[in-house]
Amino acid sequence: MEQPTSWKGLKLTTPATYRIRVQGHVERNWSDRLGGLTVTRETSADKLDITTLQGHLQDQAALSGVLNTLYDLHLPLLNVECIDEPKT
Repeated sequence: MEQPTSWKGLKLTTPATYRIRVQGHVERNWSDRLGGLTVTRETSADKLDITTLQGHLQDQAALSGVLNTLYDLHLPLLNVECIDEPKT
């Protein structure tokens, strides 16, 4: 799908909303340490704990900080997605 021509894309300094899914359990009280992202948990069909983090981050440095924290917690990434709609 082609992006509208007025959308300039992301830059390293662009604020954006992200959805990050990891395999494992993250406590909701870790939200502050994870950039203020909302923490929700579920169990997959094959009985694996899945945590979804979602919210607005100031830039990709903040995203990198969240991803580094998840790495330090030994939580495998399932996906990282920018969910902002391109602005027309």
